[in-house]
Amino acid sequence: MSERTAEIVRATRETEIRLRIDLDGTGRSEVKTGVGFLDHMLELFARHGLFDLVVTCKGDTHIDDHHTTEDIGICLGQAFDKALGGKSGIRRYGHCVLPMDETLVTCAVDLSGRAYWAWDAPMPTAKIGTFDSELVADFWQAVATQGRMNLHVLLHYGRNTHHISEAIFKGLARSLRAASEIDPRGVGVPSTKGSL
Repeated sequence: MSERTAEIVRATRETEIRLRIDLDGTGRSEVKTGVGFLDHMLELFARHGLFDLVVTCKGDTHIDDHHTTEDIGICLGQAFDKALGGKSGIRRYGHCVLPMDETLVTCAVDLSGRAYWAWDAPMPTAKIGTFDSELVADFWQAVATQGRMNLHVLLHYGRNTHHISEAIFKGLARSLRAASEIDPRGVGVPSTKGSL
């Protein structure tokens, strides 16, 4: 199997980011974004997806966490798409129904080459510590768009905003892991069109 890794470097007036992913990793992560809650979410994303992930970011967090969070989402989506290459042999689809204490979410992805983002996960509180909870949606919309994937999230129920966010990151990690895995029975690209 060819190496399924990618590195993205993004520099703007708002952020400087270097992100590297190995889709066939063991869940190791080195994450330093300058946003503590995002570090926590990316570390557990790597662990539950079994992706090796390195992220460093210098962002304008003196303003707020928006640019850092969204731009890292952009880089993660681009890296995921690049690491998949021609997508030959992948499972393509992945889903997960994930409980976390009082919370239950369903996450589903299709690595179709077409961006679509569907989100029904209202956050009960505006903040998780100092982190704006609305940024969870912004992050995953950026991943879906730049990763050229269908990404759906449905919150069935939940009370704690931290738990809801964590369940989403874990559920999408598991979904992306399943979708990106090589199917031992798969031959070529999983599409009757012959390409994704």
